[in-house]
Amino acid sequence: MRVRCIFDQVIRMVKYLVARQLSGRKVITNEGEDFGRLIDLNINEVTGKIDSLVIEPNPDNDVAEKLRKEDGTVQIAYDSVLAVGDFIIVDKRNLSY
Repeated sequence: MRVRCIFDQVIRMVKYLVARQLSGRKVITNEGEDFGRLIDLNINEVTGKIDSLVIEPNPDNDVAEKLRKEDGTVQIAYDSVLAVGDFIIVDKRNLSY
């Protein structure tokens, strides 16, 4: 039981560190469109892998606006991420409407 508690704390700390390093990065599509900015990550607590990105969408991007949820964010499956560097590049074809 104690090991599980420590594991949960480590997962939360890793999520915080990764999210902090990537937070605010511009998200663009592979076609060069400004999609928005990263504000959070959803991480699977069992595997520790990133499930999805939580994006503050660019209001001028039609695709981002179509994907906007009630809370004003867009979630993109991590499978759509092509590259991470100064920008996060996502495959526009893999974005679900």
